[in-house]
Amino acid sequence: MAETPVIKIRIENHLFIPAEIEVPAGKKIKLIIENKDDTPEEFESYPLNREKVIVGKGKAVVFIGPLEPGEYPFFGEFNPKTAQGVIKVKKP
Repeated sequence: MAETPVIKIRIENHLFIPAEIEVPAGKKIKLIIENKDDTPEEFESYPLNREKVIVGKGKAVVFIGPLEPGEYPFFGEFNPKTAQGVIKVKKP
């Protein structure tokens, strides 16, 4: 059985870094989200049907996929004007 790919994202100054992530289609992906800010943030994506609060100075794990090729935007519900990103799913 293939190992689940891991993508690390950090939240810093109310921004997701990196804001753009490329992943292969048809695979389950493990996102490790680390919040470097002192305040909580919520990773939220309507197309991915995911939401997860990450406490200040904390970490959270979110599994996504397998996904079809396309773009899946996400944002921070507590700072939606700055904390934005997109997961681009490409054919392998």
